[in-house]
Amino acid sequence: MRIDKFLKLSRVIKRRSVAKEACDSGRVKINDKIAKAKDEVQVSDIIEITFGNRIEKIKVLEVKEIVGKDDATYLYEIVQ
Repeated sequence: MRIDKFLKLSRVIKRRSVAKEACDSGRVKINDKIAKAKDEVQVSDIIEITFGNRIEKIKVLEVKEIVGKDDATYLYEIVQ
């Protein structure tokens, strides 16, 4: 699954266009490599997102095409 779509479905970022912009501006990394919006996400990848001066790391637990609002938090876990 594309990283921008995963970030939107998991509700880490609210809109896919914002997720795409974050990826293309270099604020998103997958396994310590700068990600583009088209890059693929797989289970056990570590995603690092920079929100201003805050950095959030998440680990991908599951990749699904369709996710309900209540189940979105089961797709990842926060890593520190």
